[in-house]
Amino acid sequence: MADMDDDELLDALGVEVAPLKASSRTPREERIIAGFEDILRFHQAHGRAPLHGEDRDIFERLYAVRLDQLRKLPEAHALLAALDEPGLLAGASSSAANVDDLDEDALLAELGVGDDLPAEDDIRVLRHVRSSVEKRAAEEVADRSPCQDFETFRPLFEKVEQELKSDLRKALRFGRDASVADGNFFILGGQLAYVAEVGEAIKAPNGESDARLRVIFANGTESNLLRRSLQRALYKDDTGRRISDPDMGPLFGGEAEPDDIESGTIYVLRSKSDHPFVAEHRELIHKIGVTGGKVATRIARADKDATYLLADVEIVATYKLHNLNRVKLEGIFHRLFGAAQLNLTIEDRFGQPVKPREWFLVPLPVIDEAVQRIVDGSITRAVYDPQQARLRVE
Repeated sequence: MADMDDDELLDALGVEVAPLKASSRTPREERIIAGFEDILRFHQAHGRAPLHGEDRDIFERLYAVRLDQLRKLPEAHALLAALDEPGLLAGASSSAANVDDLDEDALLAELGVGDDLPAEDDIRVLRHVRSSVEKRAAEEVADRSPCQDFETFRPLFEKVEQELKSDLRKALRFGRDASVADGNFFILGGQLAYVAEVGEAIKAPNGESDARLRVIFANGTESNLLRRSLQRALYKDDTGRRISDPDMGPLFGGEAEPDDIESGTIYVLRSKSDHPFVAEHRELIHKIGVTGGKVATRIARADKDATYLLADVEIVATYKLHNLNRVKLEGIFHRLFGAAQLNLTIEDRFGQPVKPREWFLVPLPVIDEAVQRIVDGSITRAVYDPQQARLRVE
């Protein structure tokens, strides 16, 4: 047996040697199949085809574009028929990209499966779809950078941690209340996150309202992600939580104590609008708002915002707040002055009717008295009499 070669030895042992069957598929076909298998795995995991949409995971949106393109490719239908048990290729295309105008070579280039591609460049690397997918994905990615003024925010995080330990605050599952406002605290990725500032409203690609945020993290970094991106991240994070507002008793103290946190500002504005009614009652019409950021930043583009009557405004009074629940405070003002709310409808820049809120027919001295009553706690017994233009204590 020592003189036998391998084939003779296998023959003596009765082992039949079958020749290896060479693959009949081209590298391009192999990559199309590999790409479709990604879509099949998604279908198996989720029980449906991948879909487009701003609220979808970036990989699902990539798979959706790929599936739309494969549906338009006759070669893919023949090649993938045996694999397509769910009938995914027979579905209707929903991609925004116009693939009807592409020939097969151009479409394969869209899929990243051209004949001249190296083996490592497969169908999972989509090309020429930045306008419909990658651009939106890039907008959702916000850079984290060191927070240069973190020492300003450190006491906030320390106090929130203490309040969580003492049950003054609760960590609630995100979802029932999906709002995001300045001054909110969340837990994202196991870290405390504080929404320090909400930028001007912008329109998302799907037409809904969005805004750029300044979010400070407890590890000393900050991010400028979009509000909708933060909401999506909190939804997807199994440990994502909203930190409830504390039950702090009085809304704020009359003077700032060493351990107090300056958490906001009540601001009173007067409009410079040339609307006839506003011009006639200018000294009486005031907007009352609360912000956790700078008032000047909030009103920087008032003349382009229907909220501010599409006109510049002047700041006539501000009040610094400590240990404040700003949402509750705004509710107090609306309850107190609701009967004197300005009933005025204007057209926004697009000609749509808008009825601005937070504008009231209330003299400035009455607003000042209301703030003082919030300080001493007597606001709960106060009622505004619009006929007498004064507060009554019941």
